[in-house]
Amino acid sequence: MIQNNPQDVSTAFEALLEEVEAEVDFVNTVGSRSFEGRDYDRAKEALARAGVLIAFRDKVSALRAEWHTIAAVAEQEEDEETKAERRSLGRLRNGVRTPEAKYREPTLRVLQSMGGAGKASDVLKKVGQIMKPKLQSVDFEPLASGPDNPRWRNAAQWARNTMVKEGLLKADSPRGVWAVSAVGTSAIATGTR
Repeated sequence: MIQNNPQDVSTAFEALLEEVEAEVDFVNTVGSRSFEGRDYDRAKEALARAGVLIAFRDKVSALRAEWHTIAAVAEQEEDEETKAERRSLGRLRNGVRTPEAKYREPTLRVLQSMGGAGKASDVLKKVGQIMKPKLQSVDFEPLASGPDNPRWRNAAQWARNTMVKEGLLKADSPRGVWAVSAVGTSAIATGTR
């Protein structure tokens, strides 16, 4: 009988993604300051670094999805005794944030209520209101890279990035604007979010 806990692996992926996101935030801050200070070479370096980090984050995200598939298959094949043992291992450890996927439906609902598009800050404010009862205390803690940026807000922004890659949100919307794509509108209409 295999005696592991796939939830620990999921927790590790979430922790790794959170750390990579914090690094991206830091590089973004450096790039922004460099650009404002007209140090364009350093801003260009930061942009390139952010691209590498985002590509890495996407690989980790894909591995996380692959892990969920592997864990689901393993769970289906477990006997009742192993399932009972796994349940007795306990819940997730404290400090694990709300998964990025939980922000998808609220984001789509908010954008729908705003006519299909809205300023990022307005969308995030409304998503935060919807998510507030579902969030864990750790989600309200600030990121090390930005004391004014709580974890939930960062996770919602990464969820937006994923939704753009999946085609649910427009990739070519103006800077600072989130907009639903035709695919996203269809997902809202059919309830497949």
